[in-house]
Amino acid sequence: MMTSVDRENIDAILATDCGSTTTKAILVERTGEDYRLIARGEAPTTVEAPFEDVTRGVLNAVREVEEIAGRKILDGETIVTPRNGGEGVDLYLSTSSAGGGLQMMVAGVVKSMTAESAQRAALGAGAIVMDVIASNDGRRPHEKIARIRHLRPDMILLSGGIDGGTTAHVAELAELISAADPKARLGAGFDLPVIYAGNIDARKIVEDRLGDKTALVITDNIRPVLEVENLRPARTKIHDLFLEHVMAHAPGYKKLMSWTNVPIMPTPGAVGAIVEGIAKEEKIEVVGVDIGGATTDVFSVFQGVFNRTVSANLGMSYSISNVLAEAGIENIVRWVPFEMDETDLRNRIKNKMIRPTTIPQTLEELLVEHAIAREALRLAFVQHKLLAVGLKGVQQQRTISDTFEQETSGETLVNLETLNLLVGSGGILSHAPRRAQAALLLVDSFLPEGVTSLAVDSIFMMPQLGVLSTVHRRAASQVFKNDCLIELGTCIAPIGQGKERSECLSVKLSSPTGETEERKIKFGEMALVPLGLGADAKLKYELERGFELGQGLPRSGEIKVRGGVVGIIIDCRGRRPFLLPESREKLISKLREWSRAISAYPE
Repeated sequence: MMTSVDRENIDAILATDCGSTTTKAILVERTGEDYRLIARGEAPTTVEAPFEDVTRGVLNAVREVEEIAGRKILDGETIVTPRNGGEGVDLYLSTSSAGGGLQMMVAGVVKSMTAESAQRAALGAGAIVMDVIASNDGRRPHEKIARIRHLRPDMILLSGGIDGGTTAHVAELAELISAADPKARLGAGFDLPVIYAGNIDARKIVEDRLGDKTALVITDNIRPVLEVENLRPARTKIHDLFLEHVMAHAPGYKKLMSWTNVPIMPTPGAVGAIVEGIAKEEKIEVVGVDIGGATTDVFSVFQGVFNRTVSANLGMSYSISNVLAEAGIENIVRWVPFEMDETDLRNRIKNKMIRPTTIPQTLEELLVEHAIAREALRLAFVQHKLLAVGLKGVQQQRTISDTFEQETSGETLVNLETLNLLVGSGGILSHAPRRAQAALLLVDSFLPEGVTSLAVDSIFMMPQLGVLSTVHRRAASQVFKNDCLIELGTCIAPIGQGKERSECLSVKLSSPTGETEERKIKFGEMALVPLGLGADAKLKYELERGFELGQGLPRSGEIKVRGGVVGIIIDCRGRRPFLLPESREKLISKLREWSRAISAYPE
């Protein structure tokens, strides 16, 4: 275990991420003072039949790393650790989302209060929340019991009530769970883990109702008083139970757990750890998104508060039809830069759903996929903003009657004006044929305001770096910055509205080589000012009346900007609101004009 490893003398680190379909392994080595990525291997995950042993896939991925790096890591079917001269590694770590990841149900007294806090605790720990049960969710008791029985989660997080408050509602929720007598998804014959993190006075009641029927664990209240949210103890318990009950019953995981130097983390929890760590280290506000085939995860850190949401039905293959259902056909068509029959678009989407591994073969198909991705990302971000609300250490004074009446909780923490870094991950963003396409997707979907850096994850190694950050923050941080992130550049988007083609923004960029470039951008236009990867430059700007860059910046001044593989994107299409032309003909013309402006797609 970690106690036997000297952190200062760690030179070689192996980390794997066991995903649903593939297992990815990375090898990180110290070269001089810096840690860098040396090799990456990939192999099919072997958690399902015929192998039913996750370690087979891990060994296959590690063998590929051995071949690429020319370094012996395995001794037969064992990872050599600690390192023995030039063989083996000092540290082996792993994350996992195989077998559907961690699937949880949460329950709380008031839907927008304790139930929402429980949901945030579960999501932050890396779980997929299957349902939220609350005393005031509008469903009748028998419907809730049937739901708990039907879903078969890996564990339940039960919260409710402030310390010293009424215990009646918590008792009612415990009765519901007891009546449902839920069974664990994995490990027949084992009791379902239930974490109670509610009113301290109701512990005995919960123990009486659930102690015999479930593997009950009691921890600190996640809402000890109305204005304080205390999620960490519940998250720690979720991680512990994930290992003890969920992982231990998944095929091959017991063996894998004996290999790793630190506990295996759920993949989304590890991605959250690296996002949170970078925000803290750099003292910046960050939004990260990972768009997959079935789900889209959004992570954010604003005002030092980390939030994660999973949009379980928004994705680019298995869930693509749901994007159409939630966004509506007209919202997808508005991003397609050519005339398209609605029936044709619907057929393409359904085809993608039943053949999820197909990739676009023509430019037209790529443009349609990117149009759908914009809506999936936009909707996932809307959902994130609704859950990332301010409660911790707050301000608001509420009476009990207020809390039962309110439809929504506090103000969202997400503030695009103060956002410093927007990071995209997932095949559609990381593997876009041109990086400018990924940049345009991020800008169109998230509509950053003011000055925001854009980046994509090159080969999706954020999970491995997340678990590494819990052991060796410096190594994780260096590999993240040097090998994981690809800086796209900076987006400058004035806030405000103007008349079409009226003056909006003038800029003068002075590059480090002494060259200057001046541009005048009109309202409704986009522009690209080249500035290479890693280059910092000064940008003088002057805004027309009615526009601002936020954060108290004056209408004219000088800011520092950072270049990237795309450059400096200037987006004068307006914010608050962002409006697209109503005429279809004009919209197509504008979409093509914006694509040309930043060289996103070939003509």
